[in-house]
Amino acid sequence: MGMTITEKILARHGNRREVSPGENIWVNVDVLLTHDVCGPGTIGIFKKEFGPHAKVWDREKVVILPDHYIFTQDPHARRNLEILREFVKEQGLPHFFDAGTERYRGVCHVALAEEGFTIPGQVLFGTDSHTCTAGAFGEFATGIGNTDAAFILGTGKLWVKVPETMHFIFEGEIPWYIMAKDMILRILGDIGVEGASYRAMEFDGEAIFSLSIEERMTLCNM
Repeated sequence: MGMTITEKILARHGNRREVSPGENIWVNVDVLLTHDVCGPGTIGIFKKEFGPHAKVWDREKVVILPDHYIFTQDPHARRNLEILREFVKEQGLPHFFDAGTERYRGVCHVALAEEGFTIPGQVLFGTDSHTCTAGAFGEFATGIGNTDAAFILGTGKLWVKVPETMHFIFEGEIPWYIMAKDMILRILGDIGVEGASYRAMEFDGEAIFSLSIEERMTLCNM
């Protein structure tokens, strides 16, 4: 039996001819996303483990998009933004879309696509549970914790367990009153909130092919 798209992408990024669900492999990362919630914690771990003067593995592959606490006057939240700004300056990171500037792009998952960081066949990790939104573009995208993100900052790699894949087929034409959100909510109703834990979800069929890219992002976002 052939590999799924997730397995093909992970095999390619692990320099392997093939992989199977359950295997643990080193994966080379194309893009790392972080923001103002998890960015400071990730930076702290990175400096602790790699040294206060360590440099990120690839400046072009780190994307920082603050979008959670940017409109609050809370001093702790504002401090998060300052930590990001200091780190960006130290590292010379070009892909920082700071709040209150002309570069600000809003919600990070939408901005990733608009700025060209969601590319078919690539591997994207982000310190946000909705990073899987980028799966709409035919890439492997998922959320990770601060420790994993810090390791990627220093090495460009991550030790990954190849997930099993769940295949969902939507046949026929979508009725006018059905939207992508309805489709994913139906799936969640069928499998439960933990039904796809540490699994990849692949969507297929005539109805899926007819969805716009915005609708596909909605489907993957959940």
